[in-house]
Amino acid sequence: MPRLLILFFCLIAPLAQAEEHAHDLAYSLGVRLGERLRDEVPDLELQALLDGLQQAYRDEPLALDAQRIESLLAEHEARLASAPEKIEKAIAAEQHFLAQEKAKPGVRVLRNGVLMQEIRPGHGPKPQTKSSVQVRYVGQLADGSQFDESQSAQWFRLDSVIAGWRSALLEMPVGAQWRLVIPSAEAYGEEGAGDVIPPYSPLVFELELLDTRD
Repeated sequence: MPRLLILFFCLIAPLAQAEEHAHDLAYSLGVRLGERLRDEVPDLELQALLDGLQQAYRDEPLALDAQRIESLLAEHEARLASAPEKIEKAIAAEQHFLAQEKAKPGVRVLRNGVLMQEIRPGHGPKPQTKSSVQVRYVGQLADGSQFDESQSAQWFRLDSVIAGWRSALLEMPVGAQWRLVIPSAEAYGEEGAGDVIPPYSPLVFELELLDTRD
């Protein structure tokens, strides 16, 4: 092999390794940044993030003025600082609510801490783990505000509903109507459900089981 060609390959290999290292480093930094931002701002607009990152890194004119940027970042930091306190208050409020509900007459504790009161007894068969159920229901938050209601009888697969419903329906005979208080851990937990159900929210349902089928 000619000496010049050997020298070319000797030079190109370190350059390729350096480019690969630079790429992998950039990617790794992106991974760590993405993991942090996923937890802090789960609904972040990624394109706006990339625009700001590129403009700042390249020292280009920015789309927002410095005062607006500082104001938004300060507001974000304040929200992060208050988050643990809000979580503690939400957990304490849930525990207090569940304790009050458990102390009411006629309340029975089902599996996984779900509370039930019988409004009307049922005398039909009980669903099985893989059954489908026909129900009518009204759902409320702990403060009494309604977040959902079936306009007509609805069919659901039992394995598609929240855990608290499954715990109750497996013990519920067709024809029964129960009032359920479902701990947040058996509903939407620490994430909540959009703007409708806040994190750590116990849910209250009046649930009527109309029919079941395998």
